[in-house]
Amino acid sequence: MRKILFTIALLTGSYFSILACTNILVTKGASKDGSTMLTYSADSYQMYGELYHYPRASYAKGSMRKVYEWDVPGHLLGEIPQAEQTYNVIGNMNEYQLCITETTFGGRAELEAPENGILDYGSLIYIALQRCKTAREAIKLMTDLVSQYGYASSGESFSLADKNEVWIMELIGKGKTEKGAVWVARRVPDGYICAHANQARITTFPLNDPENCLYAPDVISFAKKMGYYSGNDKNFDFSGTYAPLNFIEVRACEARVWSIFRRIDSKMDKKYEKYALGFDLTAERMPLWIKPKEKLGVKDVMELMRDHYEDTPLDTRGTIMAGAYDSPYGLRPLEWDVDGKKYFCERPVSTPQTGFSIVSQSRSWLPDEIGGVLWFGVDDTYFTCYTPVYTSSTRVAPSIAVGNGDFNTYSPTAAFWKFNRVSQNAYAKYNLLAPEIRKKQSELEAKHIRTLAAIDAAAAVLYKESPDEAVEFVTNFSINNAEEMVAQWDKLEAFLLLKYFDGVIHPEKDGKFIRSEYGGPGKVETPGWDIRWRKEIIKQDPSRFACPE
Repeated sequence: MRKILFTIALLTGSYFSILACTNILVTKGASKDGSTMLTYSADSYQMYGELYHYPRASYAKGSMRKVYEWDVPGHLLGEIPQAEQTYNVIGNMNEYQLCITETTFGGRAELEAPENGILDYGSLIYIALQRCKTAREAIKLMTDLVSQYGYASSGESFSLADKNEVWIMELIGKGKTEKGAVWVARRVPDGYICAHANQARITTFPLNDPENCLYAPDVISFAKKMGYYSGNDKNFDFSGTYAPLNFIEVRACEARVWSIFRRIDSKMDKKYEKYALGFDLTAERMPLWIKPKEKLGVKDVMELMRDHYEDTPLDTRGTIMAGAYDSPYGLRPLEWDVDGKKYFCERPVSTPQTGFSIVSQSRSWLPDEIGGVLWFGVDDTYFTCYTPVYTSSTRVAPSIAVGNGDFNTYSPTAAFWKFNRVSQNAYAKYNLLAPEIRKKQSELEAKHIRTLAAIDAAAAVLYKESPDEAVEFVTNFSINNAEEMVAQWDKLEAFLLLKYFDGVIHPEKDGKFIRSEYGGPGKVETPGWDIRWRKEIIKQDPSRFACPE
């Protein structure tokens, strides 16, 4: 994600700048309820968390569609013919239950030539969602458009899921000399999950299996012409050729995939730990997809998006970097130097700079008007609370709608700013506030899952009588549930403020603050810093803060 940050990275020499976004791809056979699922964390220091809505629309034949760069609002790239009919799109999912997400892998710098095309990766996603019903349709449309109008971004990994199939497609431009792109798309086998996080992951691929693998006719010949590859076609490695690995790509990108995989199959933990650490690029590379030991529910997938490398060699808790309150986050920049030597912070799945994140569910056993659900959250995945939004919805809740505040404009009614206020406090006192936030998050998400099941049932009955009334019903639910969730977060912020201020803890029980026998505040607790941090203070200067005997 973030082509503009990729450009900055090229200018500054810091590749940590581009490391953002994580996708998990879950097939029907790997999910508990038979839905396909995709995740997406849209991570950028300039990304505002809001839920996009493109209503279904009809256009006159011959109309043109302006293409604006997704990363740079207002930057007109060009025009393409408009479709006569477009579909309703909520966020990254449409009314036919098609979902498309992405992570940017960059790849060979000389193949990025934005001046040689008018379609950036973000525009491709939302144009496809407005025009396609299935993942295969979207792959064909996106690659046809790029072939005709050129590609204006760097290397990209796309996730595509419809009601029945899940695909990963990786695509990179051809540089300044040629218009278009080279690409490979592979269908994730049913019963398996895949993941990617800013590093191309498709290596070798079958050359004669169009049911499960699609690719550009010149994906290999172009590499040979550019001098990137000279071997046999059957041994061609897309990732190795167009996005060669280095320490950064492994440690800050592939390591996130490893941490997701290890949580659903313990065999992945030690087997690929050496690879994930990034110091040995000859270590065995992880597979593109794995079969989970147990099928995943939507809550399981949400939790995978909250990973901080807990209890692995990449876990920063317990180190000086974790600070006085044992936080798993490193401060930015992710890459820094002291006395001419470069150092880095870990970059886990869950990170502070997330604008929004999603977990999609495409459910083939329900009508499209009820089957498509986008679980939407703003800010850091660890501290967000996902609310379900039916993708047939004709309106969006005001708290998450586009235009309610922006990255430079505070709005007291915007979910993005409400959630940021809570998480900013948590970063400062992580080991005290994080458990409180997680408790409320778990409570609300469990309630949302239960409520959604009841809404599904009621909407299915209503759908038989009137599909339009069913759509209005699920739209109203999506709006009301999101607004209630934000109201609950307001109450949580107030509770945390009262309980934790001035460096002490004010006593409470079951959410109600305890008073003294005279009616005043109860006796406060003074937990102080984490014991490991106290030892670091003593280690730095044993006598400075020591009490006399």
